Amino acid sequence: MRKKIILAGLALVFLSLSVLLPAQPKKVKFTDVASKAGINLKYTIGDYSYKNIIESSGSGITVFDYNNDGFMDIYLMNGTYLEGISDPAGKVFRNSHNELYKNNCDGTFTEVSEKAGVAGKQWCMAASAVDLDNDGFQDLYVLNYGPNVFYRNNGNGTFTDITAKLGLAGPEKLNGFAKWSIGASFWDHNLDGRLDVMVGNFMAFDPAYFTPGSPDMMPSPTEYNGQASILYEQQSNGKFTDVTQKKNLFYPDSKCMGLTVLDTDEDGDLDIFQANDHQLNFLFRNDKGVYNEVGIASGVAANSKGKVTGSMHPSIGDVDGDGLIDILVTDLDYGALYKNMGNGIYTDITEGSGAALAMEGKGSWGAALFDYDNDGDLDLIAANGTAEDLILQYPILLENDGKGHFKNVGKDHGPYFNSKVSGRGLAICDFDNDGNLDVIISHVDKKPVAPVLLRNEGGTGNHWLGLILKGKDGPASAISAKVTVTAGGIKQVLVNQWATSYLSNNEPRLHVGLGQQKQIDQLEINWSDGKKEVYKNIGCDRYVTILQGTGIVSQNPIPNPSPK
Repeated sequence: MRKKIILAGLALVFLSLSVLLPAQPKKVKFTDVASKAGINLKYTIGDYSYKNIIESSGSGITVFDYNNDGFMDIYLMNGTYLEGISDPAGKVFRNSHNELYKNNCDGTFTEVSEKAGVAGKQWCMAASAVDLDNDGFQDLYVLNYGPNVFYRNNGNGTFTDITAKLGLAGPEKLNGFAKWSIGASFWDHNLDGRLDVMVGNFMAFDPAYFTPGSPDMMPSPTEYNGQASILYEQQSNGKFTDVTQKKNLFYPDSKCMGLTVLDTDEDGDLDIFQANDHQLNFLFRNDKGVYNEVGIASGVAANSKGKVTGSMHPSIGDVDGDGLIDILVTDLDYGALYKNMGNGIYTDITEGSGAALAMEGKGSWGAALFDYDNDGDLDLIAANGTAEDLILQYPILLENDGKGHFKNVGKDHGPYFNSKVSGRGLAICDFDNDGNLDVIISHVDKKPVAPVLLRNEGGTGNHWLGLILKGKDGPASAISAKVTVTAGGIKQVLVNQWATSYLSNNEPRLHVGLGQQKQIDQLEINWSDGKKEVYKNIGCDRYVTILQGTGIVSQNPIPNPSPK
């Protein structure tokens, strides 16, 4: 009897403790559902040899809603056989092309590139999705090794090539060799209500060149000349004009690997960050419509050791919660995380943040600062793999403690992080509209290789808000708008910019993790044309669309979530 009383007492104690102690949150699990979802592109490098820098560079991913059904679609770029560059055995890849995957709104996709008219046969690097003509449908600007292509979205599921009409193919050659574009950023640089675009160009690739001392090895990027990035200004007739030299942006031997646009010095206009390969990075500060290169003065030209590395792309976000937007630049060494100190000055905190230890030697390409567990701070994910040699590496997922300190937790969150791969492009998307951010990553190999679609299974119980911004003249005043969200006394600052990963565009919806907060107390938007709007008391766990000057035009809790 006494024994039963003791056991009953112990049970009561444990029950009391279970009530008093907070429940431990479940760990988020990422599951590769690409095959199950019907995403089956096999990326090709044009042959089976992996012998030059084009083959090592990989491909990009663009996430956008091309048919306006509220679900994100996925555009995957592909390589192809290149005469005079690829090995003859690669002729079997002559007909390889980009693939557009239409979201079926049920967790699966259908490949529609030929039907939509965006398959293309070029060696494609990246694509920018933007509603250029403000008709409500996102168009597609495809960046290639060779002529670029602009597809106008017809609004009926098809696209039309209007490149010649716009003048956006780019020059045939730059610095003596075929133009090699790696991406683009759109924004209204002169505040005339029309979108302009800066095209990042990489280098003057000479297929005949080899390194005399090591003829069997891929030459380093340092052994080639560069190619100037180009700023195109849209005119009143819709055509684009090259204003690169006029705006003090002409650097004919630069080697851009990625660029993005944001207000780095909080002065109300947008600046350009350009990550360069084996060169100092550029920060073009906007000074009343003319740009001055201030990378060294701002502290973002090189990493903490003063080294020039193989920089990939700037990813942006406030990693330490101080309200200032920081910049992560992945590279083939250990990366650089530039903390914004205010007034356009940055300091590299890669080592102190814990990111350097996790990223060192991995060879990071595509990356993102994103809130994978919806707890209100930005975590870090990176696709890894070496360049000159095809050496596989573990991808990494780093969890933020909310103060800008990162811990490598990937191996606890899914099999993909426990397998070595050769990752390249990476994009963030909530493809199933459940409020948990998913990830798609492309890879390279000597044989055609598939991407992964990592579905975020959630499980934390944390709340979130998805935000779609539409400017009064289309995206012109919405791109790179600054958004401040206050919930439960905690502020988060974000930038409405989706061109922030290597060769890739994340989905164009802003995502805010809210932890246990169930309401947005205040949402402040500083539109990129200088206008400001404030909204109060917005419900969580929904996608909200805000039209500048009009207000909230839709506020729908989790629209038609696909089954888990």
